[in-house]
Amino acid sequence: MANLQFYETDVLIVGTGPAGASAAALLSTYGVNNMLINKFGWTARTPRAHITNQRTMEVLRDLGLEDECLLYAVSNDLMGENTFCTSLADDELGRIKTWGTHPNRAADYELASPTQMCDLPQNLLEPILVKRAAILGTKVRFDTEYLSLEQDADGVTATLLDRLTGTKFQVRAKYLIGADGANSRVLEDIGLPLEGEMGKSGSINMVFEADLSKYVAHRPSVLYWVIQPGSAVGGLGIGVVRMVRPWNKWLAIWGYEVDQGPPEVTDEFATSIVHKLVGDETIDVKIERTSTWTVNDMYATDLSKGRVFCAGDAIHRHPPTNGLGSNTSIQDSFNLAWKLALVLKGKASESLLDTYSTERAPVAQQIVQRANKSLGAFPPIAKALGLMDAKNPEEMRANMAARKNATPEAEMQREALRKAILESDPVYNCHGVELNQRYSSSAIVADGSKSEPWQRDEELFHQASSRPGAPVPHVWLHTTFGKVSSKDLCGRGRFTVLTGIGGEAWVEAAKAAAEAHGIEIDTYVIGPGKAYQDPYGDFADVRGTSDSGALLIRPDFHVAYRAQSLAENATQELGNAIGQILGMDAGTAKAAAE
Repeated sequence: MANLQFYETDVLIVGTGPAGASAAALLSTYGVNNMLINKFGWTARTPRAHITNQRTMEVLRDLGLEDECLLYAVSNDLMGENTFCTSLADDELGRIKTWGTHPNRAADYELASPTQMCDLPQNLLEPILVKRAAILGTKVRFDTEYLSLEQDADGVTATLLDRLTGTKFQVRAKYLIGADGANSRVLEDIGLPLEGEMGKSGSINMVFEADLSKYVAHRPSVLYWVIQPGSAVGGLGIGVVRMVRPWNKWLAIWGYEVDQGPPEVTDEFATSIVHKLVGDETIDVKIERTSTWTVNDMYATDLSKGRVFCAGDAIHRHPPTNGLGSNTSIQDSFNLAWKLALVLKGKASESLLDTYSTERAPVAQQIVQRANKSLGAFPPIAKALGLMDAKNPEEMRANMAARKNATPEAEMQREALRKAILESDPVYNCHGVELNQRYSSSAIVADGSKSEPWQRDEELFHQASSRPGAPVPHVWLHTTFGKVSSKDLCGRGRFTVLTGIGGEAWVEAAKAAAEAHGIEIDTYVIGPGKAYQDPYGDFADVRGTSDSGALLIRPDFHVAYRAQSLAENATQELGNAIGQILGMDAGTAKAAAE
């Protein structure tokens, strides 16, 4: 080992997936030296994750990447006619509006964020993030495999393999992020605890090109669920045709018996499955790539050990239902990156890094449980179709066809099917799961307020709140040059203070805290006659304070401190809050700077 080439960096990131690539882009934005490695020759080759929710779009917006991402994304209006059918060409069983496209949900999404959901496949998103990271200074290495690590009180030494030359080398980093997927070697090496089960069922992905416009353009959607009793693979014969690009690039998903191991998936086999799902053997199908994967139900209960942190699929392993995977991965990094930056710059104590696990481990558990719970939405649909108790495929098909009859029994079946499809709504429209994160840690200064009561289902519906720990609410503020989201005043690696008329002392308090701790704190006074105005009173409705109160927003958009009104000693109050969040009082911060 002594003769190996040796490199140094502040943060080594293993994996260029959504978690790793976003961590690199964020760290470089914050001025932190980092190296990003991938054992393969390029980023994701297949579409994989694709649903991109508003919270993630806010992170991409913060990185200055929203417009570029939208160039490659399919817009929200083409995502929502989720269809159940016997094949794309044959019987339609029903539909449900998804991803906030139903008129009675559209307002919820519009009011929640300055961004819109979109469909951006992972193989298109990852290069955007990696490019931004590289432009800003990240040292990116492909064909570079992580082998092992050793850590001590001052840093982490990782041994890596250059797969092009076959030579090993070492990187000495102050911190390491393991973003190396559901089979994370980094997580295994540091022994993070996991709960749950891997390999619950098996699936086959088949990426293909085919012009399916005549079957789908009139019902544009991301997902088409195909139910075909008697098909050779997948139990009841439930498959998915997923739009990758409208309407000529697709991903078909089909099951296999996991206890028998994955089958050999030839182009001929894949084409036969695609033809069955489409219901038209005459269409020209070009198989691009195939792969197998398993449905998992596992999450980490602790996300770091020493100077090594894990993020993304390494810590939350679940099925693709609800489309939470890449979104949560990017949000993991949004939580961690600013904390690493402040610690590395000597502006915060290492205790701040402990809050990554405290805040994000509950999110990992929640989304794994939600995604697996969503799998339970499909048996009621099968039951309504008469598939669960049928003795053979012929009887299944007859039971499905019976819903068309003009009989009281058929009417009851139709009603049961409509209800079952409607009750699958949480699989697609879990707006609250996407946006309602509430953090509780030493990096959040509690204000003694009671837990907020949920006005509606907390998983289905977003609820704006200014309570410490919640994401800062979005409202449109108005200026002489147009409207600006309250979220756009925050982020970019800096803290932000939002106050109103009569709260100007908070501006001075923020200047004092920024100087004392050597950090950046942006300040905005919102009200009539100010640069940012609230003509509709929307901000006044959600801020949870009087005009003279204040909100302190962390770089990751979460409310860190709230004052109901102007404090008698605002400078001391805000300074204490900043000190608690950073784990470092002003005196210690000054000494560290010297």
